[in-house]
Amino acid sequence: MKSEPVEESLDPEDWPQLRALAHRAVDDALDYLQQVRDRKVWQPTPPEVLARFHAPLPHGPQGAAAAYQDFRDWVMPWQMGNTHPRFWGWYMGNGTAFGALGDFLAATVNPNMGGGNHVANEVETQVVDWCRQIVGMPPETGGLLVSGASMANFVALAVARNQASTTDVRACGVASLAKPLVFYASTEAHSCLQKALELLGHGSRSFRKVAVDDSYRIDTEVLSRAIAADRDAGAQPCAVIGNAGTINTGAVDDLAKLAAICRREKLWFHVDGAIGAVVALAPNHRQLVQGIEKADSVALDLHKWLHIPFEAGCALVRDRQAHRATFSLTPDYLKHAQRGLASGADWFSDYGLQLTRGFRALKVWLSFKEHGLDKYGRLIDQNISQARRLAELVREEPELELMAPVCLNIVCFRFRGTGGTQAQLNTLNEELLIRLHESGVAVPSYTTLSGNYCLRAALANHRTRAADLSVLIEAVLRGGRELARQA
Repeated sequence: MKSEPVEESLDPEDWPQLRALAHRAVDDALDYLQQVRDRKVWQPTPPEVLARFHAPLPHGPQGAAAAYQDFRDWVMPWQMGNTHPRFWGWYMGNGTAFGALGDFLAATVNPNMGGGNHVANEVETQVVDWCRQIVGMPPETGGLLVSGASMANFVALAVARNQASTTDVRACGVASLAKPLVFYASTEAHSCLQKALELLGHGSRSFRKVAVDDSYRIDTEVLSRAIAADRDAGAQPCAVIGNAGTINTGAVDDLAKLAAICRREKLWFHVDGAIGAVVALAPNHRQLVQGIEKADSVALDLHKWLHIPFEAGCALVRDRQAHRATFSLTPDYLKHAQRGLASGADWFSDYGLQLTRGFRALKVWLSFKEHGLDKYGRLIDQNISQARRLAELVREEPELELMAPVCLNIVCFRFRGTGGTQAQLNTLNEELLIRLHESGVAVPSYTTLSGNYCLRAALANHRTRAADLSVLIEAVLRGGRELARQA
């Protein structure tokens, strides 16, 4: 008699054993966050640990307990450091303990957010509407959650392009355009905007990078002249991109004035709000982003100043129908039914590139409910106050130099000691930054302003305290003086 084949699954053979391991993992994770201040901000991964990641493909089972121990030994200790109170590099949020649990819960129920009629879609719809309310856009605004502002900007510019086109670009491509489309932003705009325009087929030459004023805000008179010049040259201006916080210095463009220019010129007004859109929540500083509510589209990064665990971005588009027309494609196998799981009026796959989408909305939904948006607003005000305090500490030290005005929460400065040529100071500060990182004391990042290499501290950290700012200044002075002596 022929025996039946043994059927397998990926569920644990011993549920109590996995439950115990899961409890241990949660305890370890919470300890990791609770004790984060006791560790170095960053440390390089040792060669013997790096060698572990060149092992061959594991064909046989290792087991959950052994795999978890590998994570504890080889992965957990050697992290980027952005959960630490003195991590101020680039522009990153710190995450939260409950947000991490939200990711776990989302992976447990594990829906595909591309389509179908299930309650997870209602969670994302509500989160998108909450984001709309944060920036003050009207109720008819729609959108979707994406990986981050790079993709949110891509989505918004795709809609802007299609709305401006006099031909069916989806069918005929950009070669069918009667006139080349032109897009405008300041010289301080993020590189992801240029990437988006390149990938949309317009090329980097379609991107006009407009001069900025002494505060690194777009010069609106230069912008108006550029729009007129392009029209005279036979091009078609399409969209103006305003910065609600630039990546280099945190400068906020005059969004209300940009909105007025776009209305006058009949152009799409997009706001890259990856850094500062959520300042609209801050009771003491929300006026800095006045005018964002007038945008046709906004890109947000919820994993920055709202500290949702990566990834969590949001694209908001005022014209929901234009948004859908840009991305919707419904073959027979994705046709919406009147009833059953395949029903539902709107599927998120009709509003972006992805059909397979994770349940990133849950961690946002839970986090907003946990803390309330008023607390996020107070924390944003707190960081802005800390940035201004750091700028004061820089000004108080003759050996330090503030390199740009502080509008939001980004402080650009350098060690100048007793002086030197631009090349000498650039070399010194570049080495100083590396030594700061290697010391594990603090992690600022860097930028170059007018040819000057700067240390750049982005204070978007809910764990930072006032004393941490003094630690940074002391470390910069100590390291800068040592390097000056060596030079």
